[in-house]
Amino acid sequence: MSAFGDREVKILLVDDHAMFREHLAQLIAREEGLKVCGEAESVSEAMEVLRHTMPDLAIVDITLRGSSGLKLVEKLGKEAPGVKVLVLSMHPEALYGERAIQAGARGYLTKHQTSRELVEGIRRVLAGEIFLNPQAETEGTRNEELALGIAVADLLSGRELEVFSMLGRGKGTREIAAILGVSDSTVETYRFRIREKLGLRSAAQLYVTAGTWVREQAG
Repeated sequence: MSAFGDREVKILLVDDHAMFREHLAQLIAREEGLKVCGEAESVSEAMEVLRHTMPDLAIVDITLRGSSGLKLVEKLGKEAPGVKVLVLSMHPEALYGERAIQAGARGYLTKHQTSRELVEGIRRVLAGEIFLNPQAETEGTRNEELALGIAVADLLSGRELEVFSMLGRGKGTREIAAILGVSDSTVETYRFRIREKLGLRSAAQLYVTAGTWVREQAG
């Protein structure tokens, strides 16, 4: 049974290389509860396929035919906010990971990752988490003891703590802004302040640390 109950989770593949889409589709077909409902190689084609298939998740490459995958991520956030997005790119997470998350993606992986890591990323994004390159997550845990071994509530203001908690529950900038009734840029300012106060060097470290903190609070 998938995270969506008895029905299979529908996944849209958006990549301008047909051979890679074929490989990815075969990988997903082997996973219980997951199925590919459509494929596309450009932003316009992806939106057309999406309207007919209504996927739960879109796996998007950064480089698409005639456009950027980041534009598609932003478009999906505005026109199909119920569709979760996992970016799968040849570019290192350091170059595009934070930009993809800010655009509305729920995860970022490179094509150098293993099939097992990709499947884990798919399932964690579907579960509502933010998922980044496992190497980046490992780097993030180096600050975990510092950030969590002290009273986070004493370091952050009330609104910063609220934003930190929502980041830990997998919410993106646009979603947080809507909940708080503020602009995206205001949320980005809070994110910057939180990173500075907790000594976190990247978006990956911020999301990993926030997620760990939320889980510990729940436990």
